[in-house]
Amino acid sequence: MAKQRFRDIKQGKIQVETPKVKSPTKKEKDYASAGLKIKAFLTDAFMLLMPIMYVVFYLVMDGREDFAEHKLLGWFYILLPLVIVQTIFMHMTGQTPGYRAYNIILIDENTKKKPTLFVIIFRNLAAILSLFTLLGWALMFFRKDNKTLHDLLSATAVVHKK
Repeated sequence: MAKQRFRDIKQGKIQVETPKVKSPTKKEKDYASAGLKIKAFLTDAFMLLMPIMYVVFYLVMDGREDFAEHKLLGWFYILLPLVIVQTIFMHMTGQTPGYRAYNIILIDENTKKKPTLFVIIFRNLAAILSLFTLLGWALMFFRKDNKTLHDLLSATAVVHKK
């Protein structure tokens, strides 16, 4: 093969094969980043969790002292309504207020559509397990798709909304 000269390539006398760069697939691009998921979680914590905690602390349990005496029951009173409210939001639109603020949505990994009610309930209950172990939430920092333990268990994904 003859030596390729720049002027021959420029004048179109010789065709040069350009190396093809592998572009990321659509699936890789759509996953929400860990930062967005944390921001959405904090937004949900202030918009959903704090009002529930206030009601439980002061209206249900008559103050922080009573909550301190009955912590297990108090956390049950907090987490049960939180799971119910999040399930309602996720079932209606696939988004909580925090997800909506950062334009991300929950989808079923298999169908690429909004998950069924059973899957959403299972995911929200598994999220409590992830919260207690902390490993479930930390998992998103070690995976390329930023999935948490409850996303893996329920076969769901948090993606950018189109």
